[in-house]
Amino acid sequence: MAQFLIVIDDASDWRPYLPSDNMVTVHDYLDMGAYADRSAMQVINLCRSYDYLSTGYYCSLMAEARGHRVIPRVMTINDLTQDRLFSLPLSGLDKLPDSVNDIAMKIYFGFCDNPQLEKIARKIFERFTVPVLVVRLSRQAGKWQVDTIEPSAFQDLTEPEQDLFAKYLEVFSQKVWKLPKAAKRYRYEIAMLVDEHEKMPASDKAALKLFTKSANRIGMDLVQIGANDLARLSEFDGLFIRSTTNISNFTYRFAKAAEQLGLVVMDDPESIMKCTNKVFLTELLNRHKVPVPKSLIFKKSDENWVDNVIDNIGLPAVLKVPDGAFSLGVLKVKDRQALIEQANKIFEHSALILAQAFMPTDYDWRIGMLNRQPIYACRYFMSRGHWQIYQHHQSGRVSSGDFDCVDLKMVPQQVIDTATKAANLIGAGLYGVDLKEIDGKAYVIEVNDNPSIDHDVEDLFLGDLVYDRVMTEFLRRIQLRGL
Repeated sequence: MAQFLIVIDDASDWRPYLPSDNMVTVHDYLDMGAYADRSAMQVINLCRSYDYLSTGYYCSLMAEARGHRVIPRVMTINDLTQDRLFSLPLSGLDKLPDSVNDIAMKIYFGFCDNPQLEKIARKIFERFTVPVLVVRLSRQAGKWQVDTIEPSAFQDLTEPEQDLFAKYLEVFSQKVWKLPKAAKRYRYEIAMLVDEHEKMPASDKAALKLFTKSANRIGMDLVQIGANDLARLSEFDGLFIRSTTNISNFTYRFAKAAEQLGLVVMDDPESIMKCTNKVFLTELLNRHKVPVPKSLIFKKSDENWVDNVIDNIGLPAVLKVPDGAFSLGVLKVKDRQALIEQANKIFEHSALILAQAFMPTDYDWRIGMLNRQPIYACRYFMSRGHWQIYQHHQSGRVSSGDFDCVDLKMVPQQVIDTATKAANLIGAGLYGVDLKEIDGKAYVIEVNDNPSIDHDVEDLFLGDLVYDRVMTEFLRRIQLRGL
């Protein structure tokens, strides 16, 4: 579990605030070898200046060299002086009255005192993780742009601003101010990212409890966090994502932020990027000669794309939205007219479409992979009367087929070998490889990062061992990093 340390220029700078044993001066922190034996530490650098080669700059530099997680990081300090191409997300700015054309605000650990600007404040903090920022925005020709983003010295805050600073510092670093819990302490803590409102999460509640019990058995704790807890990441040693991942949602932001903080992340941003886009995945698998259904990637501007799909793939064919999940965005088209209609709907929000040959089977194999090794095997049977595992009804109800789990030794070798080759092209994380087996040959349908692990489904054969393997891998990676 990470401990907090607040570094300031002079002890007198902290006079307006409650005394804290977690506060040290930068002079003491920069002493040769100081705090070097405490690798699991979060440093909040509150020096007045982060200028190059200043004591504030060296504070962050030394923290990273000692294996401490620090805000701001040296790369962030450098970005603040060089980054002039920051893309500004709207995040509520488009809802401001037309009369508002200029905004000046202070951001304290990702928070501000204006509810209308909370989202944009959080986005800016995710990009520039600095304790206090001064931000000025302006609307030019109907579009918002960044005029300035620069650090603000907490020593210069007014009395009302000091109250805000103390409030949001407490939110950001809760454990600085609270007495240690009497409950059992764990050597490491892992944040488990979940979305309580998700209809089809990566793990059900029973599985989440079993992950936690497994972590506890080996001296780690799993703490559930949600989409609004990005600022808490620095409390933890690792991030375990159990919410459906996508480049465009909060899971990717969390993975990126955790990676930048030096946490062990499962799954990492690169894996999310590679796995969530079926077009990328198909191109990757084809290039490395991994068997996949006959495929064609096409765009609306392609000449005679309708004929190309029919001639090369045949009908019926399967059209896939690049970033769909749980059978969403996967459509079967039986004739030419359906192909045109469904493809044009997809083109409304995607420049590319993946068409694949329709390969009917009674079930798909799912091979769970971790650290380049298979760890479990399941068979997912098609939903009754449907051609997919999941059937999404117009009422919003989702039905699925039956399933079973088998001993890896009973899985055809070609299925294991193909799954392993495909997953290893992605990385060494936790993946679920879906395959079809036809006439003794295995074809990869997709590789899923953050695969489903539900109680009495994926753990049906191995039981608690599935959870133990995942948590033990977290422990191994944390220890390798010396956290």
